[in-house]
Amino acid sequence: MAAEPLKTLFYPFEAEALPLPRKDARVLFLGAEPGFRPPAGFDAGLHLVQGFRPHFRALQASGYAVTPRGEGSGFDAVLVLAGRHRGQNEMRIAEAMERATPGGLIVVAGGKDEGIDSLRKRVAGLVPIEGHLPKHHGVAFWFRQGGADAPAALRAANPDLLVEGHFHTAPGMFSFDRIDAGSKLLAANLPGELKGNVADFCAGWGYLAGEVAQRATSLTALDLYEADFEALEAAKLNVRAVIEPRFLWLDLLTETVERRYDVIVMNPPFHSGRAAEPGIGAGMIRAAGKALKPGGRLFMVANRQLPYEQVLAAAFASHAEVARDGMFKVLSARR
Repeated sequence: MAAEPLKTLFYPFEAEALPLPRKDARVLFLGAEPGFRPPAGFDAGLHLVQGFRPHFRALQASGYAVTPRGEGSGFDAVLVLAGRHRGQNEMRIAEAMERATPGGLIVVAGGKDEGIDSLRKRVAGLVPIEGHLPKHHGVAFWFRQGGADAPAALRAANPDLLVEGHFHTAPGMFSFDRIDAGSKLLAANLPGELKGNVADFCAGWGYLAGEVAQRATSLTALDLYEADFEALEAAKLNVRAVIEPRFLWLDLLTETVERRYDVIVMNPPFHSGRAAEPGIGAGMIRAAGKALKPGGRLFMVANRQLPYEQVLAAAFASHAEVARDGMFKVLSARR
């Protein structure tokens, strides 16, 4: 969670470098994350955009109007929370410019160690920057919407990506510029024939599910579960199967999987931001155990040093290591 940049984003209003928006103003917040606190008197209606399912649900639970993608135009102001991915930041700023009313205020903030200064310089080459303020180990800067040239330039600098010529991806997604080496190792060590109901947990933009679809001729279901809304939308373009896949935007750690499966494949995340959190992968293993039919099989890949074997032993009747290389190991388990 970007706690410090969230504070930085609202600091220009707290410091009175910017006037508080009118109560009847429409304010769009791109990349909104839970835990932000607008300053006293910031009473304008906020329209939040967040495509990461756990953040989306937390914002909804706090009573905010939130959508996974931006909607509408003519916003009086747009707030942009910048992260680590330059391309994603630039595309969010382009969207902010397109959705703001002419002359509308756009405020951007991010951490100093995540490239906010270079982002400010990049935007300053396209539009006049009205001001900037450092605070909370970050920087906020602001400018006004000024026509179509600047967003067009940002979009031109970030064209649609095609990994290996046919996988649609975008900056901000996991392994957006290449097939992840762990996923590739897992795909190479899957059984030759997978049958029945199959799911890809943490499906990303669909590489593993696509590999399953290519080699499995006896599928009765192929379901992709992913918490990143945009990655799941990309997967809809990338996965073709003999049956119609289902694409489920779900937080596997907190939401229930309704269908039961014969096989689950997964490359679970083990980071939250920059911090390693093996507990995420452990939670995914437990979710897979609950979602498999008796006798169902799990095939997963993980970094070699992650201690998932104890979790597998507790959640499954048996487990084994199938393969490993210098970085990853492939594990299988039977319920």
